Parts: sequence; C-alpha cells; structure tokens
Amino acid sequence: MAVGCNRTGGAVFFKIRLAAGESENTLVGMSNTLSPVAYDAKIEGNVIFTQVDAAINWMRSNSLWPMPMGLACCAIELMAASSSRFDISRFGAEVMRFSPRQADVMIVAGTVTYKMALAVKRIWDQMPEPKWCIAMGACASSGGMYRSYAVLQGIDHLIPVDVYISGCPPRPEALLDGLMRLQKKIMGENAVQDQKRELLESI
Repeated sequence: MAVGCNRTGGAVFFKIRLAAGESENTLVGMSNTLSPVAYDAKIEGNVIFTQVDAAINWMRSNSLWPMPMGLACCAIELMAASSSRFDISRFGAEVMRFSPRQADVMIVAGTVTYKMALAVKRIWDQMPEPKWCIAMGACASSGGMYRSYAVLQGIDHLIPVDVYISGCPPRPEALLDGLMRLQKKIMGENAVQDQKRELLESI
C-alpha cells in the first residue's frame, strides 16, 4: 500500500495505491458521512481518493495503544481481553504501553481512590495529544458501590472521559464494544482542522 498527498484547487486529497493482492475492502472503514472515500476500479493500479481527515482518523482508530490503569478487579478483565479468546489485537490495541509517552488511550479499570487520583492525573498529563480515555466499570465511571470519603466518584471529575463501560466488573466483550465505540467517535473527528491549524495556515 502506497500513500501520497496532493493539493488541487484548494482541496487536499489523500491518495492511496493498493498493492497487488489487496482489495478496496482494506480501507472500507475510512468511509463516513464527514469524509467519504472515492474509488474507481477503472483506474489502473486501484487508486483511492479521500480526505486527509478520513485517512488520519482511520489510521488513529486502528492503532490505539492503551495505557492500562489497572486499579482493581476490572484490570483482570482488561488482561483477559488481550488473551487469544477475545483477541483485542483485532482492533490494533494489543500494544499495552506502560509508558504514557507511547500511549494513545488510557483505560481506567477499577476503583480510583483520592490517594491514587493525582498519580492517574499525572500520567494523563504526560500522554501526548491526541489522547482518549475509557472509564471501565462502575467504579471508574461513578465510584461504584464505594460511597466513601476515600473514593473518587468517577474519573470524569479529574480527566475527560470519551467512553463509559458499565458493569462490575464488565466482561472483556464489553471492553471490546467500548473500544469499537471509541473508534467510531475518532472517525468523526476533524483531525486536521482541530489539531493541525498551523500546518493548514502555512500551506
């Protein structure tokens, strides 16, 4: 697969040339209402034209590197999602990075106490943009059964959350469903306009 960028008449087109043996179904996830994909089988070499937003969002949504914040029993379900039975690698999210500078999405799995909250916030601040957060389980989402002075009543009081996963603890299938919902949310973002303003102004 070869990738190229071209600017024509004020519009930026992203050109992807498929290699032999690859089909247009490889990039079917890039098509959405905001950024459509144009494909013409009559052109030699199978050239696909799309918008830069669609291509970048497609790449980001299929290469999410989690930063696992396993704070309680939900972390066991997070570990199970990486096993061969559930196979989180189908979504490109099997690269669990325990370094925040190499992570895209923080998965908060478990009870967040006030003692641990500042450590979670510090790790979140060290993650590079763009970044996303998944609150896994009832404790991370709302404090769960722990209505006490020691437990933070939802990680969203500290950092912005993109996807909430219910359950106590949620099964690995629920985590995969939350991951797919996050992928769908990423596909609708304006990646270039929101995050690359200086680049657009310089072109």
